[in-house]
Amino acid sequence: MTIVHIRRRSTPLLMLTMLTCSMMCIPLVASAQTKGVKQIVKPPIALAYIDVATSSSDMPGANMMGAAAQGAKSGGFFGALSGLAKGAVGGVSDRGNVFGNTHAMGFAMGRFVDVSVFTSKNNTLTDATQMLPLGMNLGESLKLIAPVPDKPVPTVVDESPVEPSYERPKGKISIYWGCGETVRAGQPRTLDAAKASLEDFTKFFVMRGKTTKGARFAPGHPSWPNKVDDRKVPDTASLIGQHTFVGNGIPESFNVALAAPQDLMPTIELNQIKNEGAVHLEWKSIPYARGYFISAMGGKSSGGDSAELIVWTSSELADFGFGLVDYQSNTDIDKWIGEKVILPASATKCDVPKGIFGEQAAGMLRMIAYGSEAFFAYPPRPNDPKIAWEPDWQTKVRVKSTFSSMLGGFGDAGDRKQQQKQPKEEKKLNPADLLKGLFGK
Repeated sequence: MTIVHIRRRSTPLLMLTMLTCSMMCIPLVASAQTKGVKQIVKPPIALAYIDVATSSSDMPGANMMGAAAQGAKSGGFFGALSGLAKGAVGGVSDRGNVFGNTHAMGFAMGRFVDVSVFTSKNNTLTDATQMLPLGMNLGESLKLIAPVPDKPVPTVVDESPVEPSYERPKGKISIYWGCGETVRAGQPRTLDAAKASLEDFTKFFVMRGKTTKGARFAPGHPSWPNKVDDRKVPDTASLIGQHTFVGNGIPESFNVALAAPQDLMPTIELNQIKNEGAVHLEWKSIPYARGYFISAMGGKSSGGDSAELIVWTSSELADFGFGLVDYQSNTDIDKWIGEKVILPASATKCDVPKGIFGEQAAGMLRMIAYGSEAFFAYPPRPNDPKIAWEPDWQTKVRVKSTFSSMLGGFGDAGDRKQQQKQPKEEKKLNPADLLKGLFGK
């Protein structure tokens, strides 16, 4: 036994120290030990993705841009350009509802929901069922079906050498950016496709956008809509409520409750007012919108090889804009709002500067209202990092609303009368025709 001798005059100080340590030292040590523990996190057994999109347009032939979305899936940016050109001559499916319409970039009108589910306990799952809340107005459930894997095709190799051929694209591309009635100093940034090097193209096409993973159409991933069920989502549909996924290998606990932020967003109500070549854009604020982005594209040609593609975006930084008119992560949206690339949720106005698209301000306009992506998992993550997190399932939901139109709208009778009085100047070129000229037939 150890005897501690304490001087009487020091007793209060030592007693206070011992009392304080008895109350605080042990928890601090425990906290330090807990802080150093790295929690084990295992992947969920089952995964579901729900992509939610509201698409509206007042432009005739709006569905042509659906081809551009499909082209983008297979060939990136240049695939999108090719798809746009094909869409201009009637290359879009007229089915009631097709998986992938949530990515139609605002040129397929309606409300769309793409759903897919996967389970690691049955990675060849061919079908599943999604039980619905009554507000979906699609009955009690959806039948999710996975596509059949393609049969392998024998590869025939032709070893005969072929002389390479390359036709340099023609025309120019000009980019303007920023809201305001007048073009800012230092704009536009122009690329002469006939003279530009590959490095010039790379530097010129600045395109932000990192669309995250969402619903997929692939073997082992039962999805909706499909060939068996291609019903359209009713205009009155609501996703609010409980969604249950059932299938061979899917945990019985897979019940996810969606709330208002994950519901179909309202359509974008955009008002356009022409003002001596400038276009004033004004819209109603959308509940749960995280931010907005607007772009316009037009073209002109004075004959010969002088075709020019013109792009304007609402960004304060130069950006071609193609990559931003789709789902983005919450982190990226917040980052780009801070950089003034995306307009904040509080924005309700923006002006397209005068003179960019000529006195008639002719061009195609696209706008997106970003919702928030949300994640749900069960069971919840344990607060104690020493306890491993092994979720039965996880669901990811992405939401957006898009709109397309002709820049300046279609005008009233007074506008048309004024346009008839205008002398004919340069020939206005359909942007789809221009893209075909720039990047090949």
